[in-house]
Amino acid sequence: MTQAADVSVLILAPHGRDGAVASGILEEVGIVVTTCPNLEALVAMLDVSACAVITEEALLSADRRELAEWIERQPPWSDFPFLLLTHRGGSPVEHLTALLGNVTVLERPFHPAVLANAVRSALRARLRQREVEAHLKERQRTHERQALLIRELHHRVKNTLATVQGLLGATARSTHSVEEFYRSFADRIVALANTHNLLTEDYWQTAPLIEMFRNELAHYDDGAQQRISLEGPPVELSADLAVPIGMAVHELTTNAAKHGALSAPGGQISVAWTVRDLAAGRRLAIEWVERGGPPVEQPRRRGFGSTLLHRVLTHQCHATISIAYDPEGLSCHMDIPLIEERLVPEY
Repeated sequence: MTQAADVSVLILAPHGRDGAVASGILEEVGIVVTTCPNLEALVAMLDVSACAVITEEALLSADRRELAEWIERQPPWSDFPFLLLTHRGGSPVEHLTALLGNVTVLERPFHPAVLANAVRSALRARLRQREVEAHLKERQRTHERQALLIRELHHRVKNTLATVQGLLGATARSTHSVEEFYRSFADRIVALANTHNLLTEDYWQTAPLIEMFRNELAHYDDGAQQRISLEGPPVELSADLAVPIGMAVHELTTNAAKHGALSAPGGQISVAWTVRDLAAGRRLAIEWVERGGPPVEQPRRRGFGSTLLHRVLTHQCHATISIAYDPEGLSCHMDIPLIEERLVPEY
């Protein structure tokens, strides 16, 4: 916020010694002054000044249309203060005071303290107006951000409901009893909720990749961080990537707990990721490797987890997926283009 003492006061007094006298008085008390040679020069500087001291005769002898237009164009928060210097004993010209609006009339000759105090009052008034301007701008930014968040929320809810519908159908097709369906579907909803929690903590903008892995894998660790290894640079995923990748991590973890490395006491999972800057954009490479579990065999049919990895990540994220069913342990490689977050600009 600009301080009143740092803002220039304009003076328009082209006749006689009024300009020099007023400048000397104000400079003596530390007020910055700019003397204008004519009304056109004064109007050009009104936007960057805090008040103006004008002699009556300077206005009477000038074309006032440009000044009138500037006063009329002021935003709602602005009521620019003018000081009009008149001759003692006479009445100020009524149409001049009507033109200026927020005007204080001073008769000449005046005591120096009278001018200094009048200008200080005008500077304080202008400072309060600037504070109102800042408040209104902040309110507008808040309103725009809320409107954008609401639109984004509608988009996310629609996508989430579509995801839940897909989970429902796929779980029903891959299970053989009500109990199995309930358990599998509930686990997948919890995984989806965990990803949503990460997103909503950041106003639905991004979710940290490492936290998504920790949400799924941390409780399988042995305390010495020997069963689970997570290694890679900080990566913030946009919501469009976080939801499908979070579901993919859940499916890999569930498969590992049922059939892979997490189903055996000595099993280990290593997850490593890198980010590459390419001409076409940034790409995220994730390597999931399991070791120490039961011998791995090629599945006879594709389950829901494999379907999600191949179909959802490929179609929704434009990812490249490869899964190797090596006897010593399953490994999965994902190469995903990173989507730059588009939600809310910083102010």
